[in-house]
Amino acid sequence: MFKKIITSLIDQPILTSLFLSDFFVLLFHRPPFFFSLLMFSALLGMTMYFGQKLSLFKI
Repeated sequence: MFKKIITSLIDQPILTSLFLSDFFVLLFHRPPFFFSLLMFSALLGMTMYFGQKLSLFKI
């Protein structure tokens, strides 16, 4: 499972770097409210993309 996550993140380096930088900026800094809403919506979109791309759990 972890190997699939790591290989998926390595296959898309630009999206992974955007995801990680967005996450850490929201976690450790306090950006203005509207900018943080924009960043949070981008983080949610990337999270949903990675969730669909990985599909770790088959139902």
